[in-house]
Amino acid sequence: MNDTSVPILEIDSTEAVLARLTAEWDELTPEAQKAARYVLDNPQDVGVSTVREIAEAANVKPNTVVRMARQAGFEGYEDFRAPFREAIRTGTVDLGDRARWLQEIAKSGDLGGLYADMVGAALKNVQDSFANLSVDQLEAAAKAIWNSRNVYTMGVGVNHTNAQNFTYLASTGMVGFHAIPKAGSTAVDDMAWADERDVLIAMTMRPYRREVVDAVNMAVSQGMTVIALSDSPASPIIRAAQHGFIVSVETPQFFPSSVGTLAVLETLLSFVISVATSEIVDRVETFHQRRTDHGFYEEDPS
Repeated sequence: MNDTSVPILEIDSTEAVLARLTAEWDELTPEAQKAARYVLDNPQDVGVSTVREIAEAANVKPNTVVRMARQAGFEGYEDFRAPFREAIRTGTVDLGDRARWLQEIAKSGDLGGLYADMVGAALKNVQDSFANLSVDQLEAAAKAIWNSRNVYTMGVGVNHTNAQNFTYLASTGMVGFHAIPKAGSTAVDDMAWADERDVLIAMTMRPYRREVVDAVNMAVSQGMTVIALSDSPASPIIRAAQHGFIVSVETPQFFPSSVGTLAVLETLLSFVISVATSEIVDRVETFHQRRTDHGFYEEDPS
C-alpha cells in the first residue's frame, strides 16, 4: 500500500484510531508494523510524544511513523495523534490515593518495595484490562457463547490453568464446554469436527505459542467463531478473531501476570449467564444441590 491509497478519514476517538491501525495491519510494511505495534501497545504515549519520540521508542525512522499514520487514513502524524491529545485533555482518572497507599507499603521493610510493586502491577493489570473492554464487546461475545453448540477453551503453559478454570466454572450451569488440548490429544484433533456452530476461546501472550495460533487459524478456516484474549491488538490471534480482548500481563517479576486474564474471563462468564435463558439458573441450582446431596460440602456450624 502507498501513502495515498487510503482515503483521509474523520476519526475523533483513540479507539477508532487503534481499530483503524488493526484493520490496516496486513497492508503495512514490516517497518510500519513496528511503529503500529508500539502505538497499539502504548496508546497513552501518543498524545504526549513527538513523531521522533515515537519513532525512537519503536526503533524506526520518523518518516516511517508518518507513513503509518497516512496509511491509517490521516494526513500526517499531528492529525493522527489529535484524538490522543484530546483524550488526555478530557481525562478524569485520579490515582493519587492509590499512589500514596503504594508508597506507604514500600516503606514497610526490606520486602516492602517488592510487595508494593506486585500490588501495583496487579491493580494496574486489572484496570488496564477493563479499560480495553466495553459492554457491547462483552455482550456480543457472550451471546456467541450462549448460542453455540460447543465451546472450546484453549490455553497452554500458564494459560492452560486459566482455560481450565473458565471451563470448570461454565460447566456448573452449561454443557458443551471443553478445555483443550485434552490429555493425550491435540487441539487439531479436539476440534476436528467443529464448524460454524461452535466457538473457540483462545489465549496466548508474548511470546505467542504457535499451537494456539495454529488452532485459531484452523478454527477460522472451519467457520468457527473465535474469541481471543491476548496482550496486544497486534497479536496474531486478536487480528484473526471476531471478538478480541486485550489484557494486561505486566509484572515486575519474571512470570507474566494472569490477574487481568482471569478478571476478563470471569466478567465474560458473568455476561454469558446474564444473556442466557432462565434455565441456566435451574441448572446451577441442580448442580450444587447434587453436590450437597453427595456430601461435597462441609456443614457450616452457623
